[in-house]
Amino acid sequence: MTQLFLKELWNYRELFYFMLWRDVKVRYKQTVLGAAWAVIQPFFTMVVFTIFFGKLAKMPSDGIPYPVFSYCALLPWTYFSGALSQASNSIVANKNLVTKVYFPRIIIPSSSALSGLVDFSIASVILLGMMAYYKIQPSLELLLWPFLMIPLVILVVGVATFLASLNVRYRDIKHIIPFIVQLWLFLTPVIYPTSIIPKHLQILISLNPMVGIIEAFRAALLPDRNVEWRLLCLSIALSLLIFILGLAYFKTAEKEFADIL
Repeated sequence: MTQLFLKELWNYRELFYFMLWRDVKVRYKQTVLGAAWAVIQPFFTMVVFTIFFGKLAKMPSDGIPYPVFSYCALLPWTYFSGALSQASNSIVANKNLVTKVYFPRIIIPSSSALSGLVDFSIASVILLGMMAYYKIQPSLELLLWPFLMIPLVILVVGVATFLASLNVRYRDIKHIIPFIVQLWLFLTPVIYPTSIIPKHLQILISLNPMVGIIEAFRAALLPDRNVEWRLLCLSIALSLLIFILGLAYFKTAEKEFADIL
């Protein structure tokens, strides 16, 4: 299944590049602030979290300044939630193209998911500035940062292809997705550290693939934390499983896309 996916992307790579670039341009076209939107969402979310959870609720942050603690998790989370929301509606949004021309439909949600990496890269620059402000010295594990995007992208594409397929048949899925994303946020250690979770629930919450990925992003950034490789490997395995299942369902469902749309 994965080999077929990669083969289709390679055979139609020019179309894939075109749709990826189109999604990037549409994101910033006719906007007031342009690329600044990539920074505004995670940065001001971090400010709100810092005020309400860091200052008022006194949420622990394992000795890390809460703005850095939350922002380094908000970067991958913002990419995940934004890419998931956009890619899940991508097939319906491109129904005119789907019903007229043949091409591997998987290109649509895949290019939509990857277009969010531009925002992620821009917003990461702010994180480097925050680290300098709080005098946090990066370690060599910071080199893991770009590689951690691989399981994150795999997870996004897997979930997005599944939801995009469902959205073709059941149009109310697009209204359910924001609720799913919001619920998923509270099940992921973005606002809080995993250290406050009771031990008997640690195994249960580790079944959320975003947990290991978010924790690895934090550990790669902060010098006094170590990457929990067992947790990260579990998240990678779960992300691959979701990716394979999502592709399998998509390949089965895409035969009826043109008829339903």
